Amino acid sequence: MTTTEQDSPAELPDLKEAGDKPAGGKSTHPWLAAINDYITLTKPPIILLLLVTAAGGMFLAQAQSAAGGLPSLGLMALVWLGGAMASGGANALNHHYDRDIDGVMQRTRQRPVASNRISPAKALIFGITLNVLAFAVLTVWVNWLAAVLTLAATLFYVLVYTRWLKRSTPHNIVIGGAAGAIPPMVGWAAVTGTVELPAVYLFALVFFWTPPHFWALSLLIQKDYERANVPMLSVVASRDFTVSTIFLYSLVMVGVTLMFALTDAVSWIYSGSALVLGGIFVWMAWQLRQSESAANAKKLYLFSLLYLGLLFVAVMVGAATGY
Repeated sequence: MTTTEQDSPAELPDLKEAGDKPAGGKSTHPWLAAINDYITLTKPPIILLLLVTAAGGMFLAQAQSAAGGLPSLGLMALVWLGGAMASGGANALNHHYDRDIDGVMQRTRQRPVASNRISPAKALIFGITLNVLAFAVLTVWVNWLAAVLTLAATLFYVLVYTRWLKRSTPHNIVIGGAAGAIPPMVGWAAVTGTVELPAVYLFALVFFWTPPHFWALSLLIQKDYERANVPMLSVVASRDFTVSTIFLYSLVMVGVTLMFALTDAVSWIYSGSALVLGGIFVWMAWQLRQSESAANAKKLYLFSLLYLGLLFVAVMVGAATGY
């Protein structure tokens, strides 16, 4: 399981890049500093959000099954372990392949590989090893479909998004967002051994959430992308076009969540949450469209993180309680 990178501007101290902040302070012990750097390679905050969405898929799948109830703690632990290793490995591979542009961007130049604290070869081996272990764990103790979906997410993120789309098209985050939308499907597959329509809805939810979330952030870090020659939408298009596109994608995203609410797979807790949270999201996107300020972009970006987490919590609570 993986997602497209979450970059944050160095000029905003309270928005340090997710996963780029060292796990601890500077250490006088070289081995502690090395451990710190390897943890940083995995981008732990990003992993946490992915595990929440995977859990949402598991809770919903279990509630929809004949047995009902909650997913077993053992199965959830295995899915989280495999997902965390795969996501961390994919993020390490991202550090490896993006070291050239990371080195010229202000907010990423202190990354372990870009700053030569970890060699590119070691980051590559670390990333591949984590994904091999993840595939083994999921294949042996979960099921082959969950393992294949997880591996597909890593390959799509690393080979399609990082190596190709990110550097070649402003649609990079739209298409590349598919990688980060796979974890709920992994959670569903872990419980049922299949992928069914509710899992596809969860995939679509995250898929359409990614562009407005990331483009709001890209407005804040536009200069960094320009410096690195990365064709993000905020770089190749006008600010007005970017905020209008954010607003349109926000409408589509909320529309998807409300379509899902009309199915019998989810509860009124999810439906109410989707309506309220979606209304706030669209309102904030509209505010950004009316005033293309950094403050409004920052508010939308931060709320988008809260939005996704709370929506999947609503999925889980509704599935667990039946309300």
